[in-house]
Amino acid sequence: MSERESLKKYFAKTKQRVSLTTDLWSSRQNLSYMCLTAHFIDQNWTIHKRILNFCSVSGHSGEVIGKYVEKNLLDWGIDKVFTITVDNASSNDLCIRYLKRRLNNWKNSVLDSQYLHMRCCAHILSLVVKEGLKELEDPILRIRSAVKYVRSSPARLQRFKACVEKMKIESKSLVCLDVETRWNSTYLMLESAIKFQAAFDMLEEQDSKYRSELLSLKGMPTEEDWDYARCLLPFLKGFYTSTLRISGSLYVTSNSYFHEVFGIGAMIKNKMSVKDEGLRKMATRMKGKYDKYWSNESNINMFLFVGSILDPRHKLGYVSFIVEQSYEKEKAEWLCHEIENVLKGLFNHYSREYGVVNENDATSVKSELDRYLGEQCKSLDNKFDILEWWKKNESRLPVMAAMARDILAIPASTVASESSFSTGGRVLDTFRSSLTPTLVEALVCSQNWLRSKNVPFDIEEKLEELENFEADLKDLPQVFSSITVDD
Repeated sequence: MSERESLKKYFAKTKQRVSLTTDLWSSRQNLSYMCLTAHFIDQNWTIHKRILNFCSVSGHSGEVIGKYVEKNLLDWGIDKVFTITVDNASSNDLCIRYLKRRLNNWKNSVLDSQYLHMRCCAHILSLVVKEGLKELEDPILRIRSAVKYVRSSPARLQRFKACVEKMKIESKSLVCLDVETRWNSTYLMLESAIKFQAAFDMLEEQDSKYRSELLSLKGMPTEEDWDYARCLLPFLKGFYTSTLRISGSLYVTSNSYFHEVFGIGAMIKNKMSVKDEGLRKMATRMKGKYDKYWSNESNINMFLFVGSILDPRHKLGYVSFIVEQSYEKEKAEWLCHEIENVLKGLFNHYSREYGVVNENDATSVKSELDRYLGEQCKSLDNKFDILEWWKKNESRLPVMAAMARDILAIPASTVASESSFSTGGRVLDTFRSSLTPTLVEALVCSQNWLRSKNVPFDIEEKLEELENFEADLKDLPQVFSSITVDD
C-alpha cells in the first residue's frame, strides 16, 4: 500500500499521459483476473512499465472489462490515456468503444480517441504462425514423436547418445521437447533435432522399440519431413526474432512495430512463390491471417506509422516508401495521405496542449514539424538510442518531443517476451492460485514496483528516510544488549 501511494502521488504530480495494456489471466480455481499496466516515458526520457492492478473480474465481456479499466483509472487518478494495447478477441472491440466514450467525456483524449485501440503485435504474429503450421502438422508431429521417445527415459536417451557418438555429431546440447501451445518451443525443437538427423536414422535401424512405438502413431520422420523442417526454420526464425524484439517492455518498441510488421509481410509474400507446394500452401494460409489484421485499413492504427516517422533514422520518406512497396497504388496513395493528416493533426493538438504557439499561428505550427522532417536522417545504427536523441533535441523541438514522449511509450505487445509465443493463454501458477485475489494482486503489483529499475521518486523524501534508518542503526547495540538466548 505504501508503494501504491507513492506511485499514485507521482501520477497526481506529473499529470502523466500513459499507454495501457490489458491482459486476461485465469487461476486453477477458474477465477478470472485482469492485468492493467501503464507504460510511459518520464521527463528524464526514461521508459517505465507499472502494473496498476491485477484484479479479479466477474466476466470477459467487453463492457465488463471496460468498466473495470475505467474504475481502476479513476482509483489511480489517471485521466490521460493515449492508447490501449489489447489482444484480438472480439470482446475487446466492445471494451474499446466503451472506453472511448468515457475518455472523451474526461476531455483529455488525443484526436478524440480515434486511435485508442492498439492490437497486440505478438498475439497476431502467434496467430499467423499457428495458421501456417497447420499445413505441416504431420511432419512436425513425426519429429516431435521421435524427440519425445528419446527424452522419455534415461535408457532411451543413453541409446540415442551412443548413436550421436557413432555418427560423430559434435554438439554441446541434445534435442529438446517442445510445448505444443508455445510455437517458439516448436521452432527450438526443430532447430535442435535437425542437427541429429543422422543419429535418429541410426536409432531407427538399431532400436525396435523406437520403430514400433512411432509406427503406432504417425510414423517415423521421413527424409521429406527433415527437408520440410530445414526449409521452415529460417521462416520461423523471422517470426521468432520479430516477436522477441516487439515484446520488450524496458525499451521502445513502437518505432519498430511498423518495420517488423511489413518485414514479416514481405517474408510471407516471398514464400508464396517458392517451388515447394507445401511451403507455398503454408505461406498462403499465413497471408490470409496476416491480411485480416494488417491489410485492412480499418484495423491499422495510424500511430504505428507516426512511431516510425519519429525515429530520426527513418522519418516520413522511409514510411512512404514501405507503404508504396506493400500496397496497390490507389490504397498506398490513400494511406500516405492519411498518415500525413494524422501527423499534422497530432502536431496541432500538442501545440495547443503545451501552449507552444497560439492556435491561429499556422506558420509557427508548421515550421517545427517541417524542420524535423527536412533534416537529414540519422545513420542506421543498431546502437542508436532514440530516447537519448529526443532528450538532447527537446529544447529545439519541444512540440515534436512532446509527441515523441507519448508515441514512443506505446507498447507493441500486451505481454512480455516469455509469454508472447503462447497460444494457450495465461494461467496463474499453483502457488498464486491458492491465494486470495487480494494477496495475488499484492504480490504481482509489489513485485513489479520493487523490481523496477527506473522507479520515479522524490530525492529529498528518500534522503529523509535514509537519515531515519541511520538513526535507527545507532540504537541497535542497545537493542541487542537486552536480548538473551538460551543454548
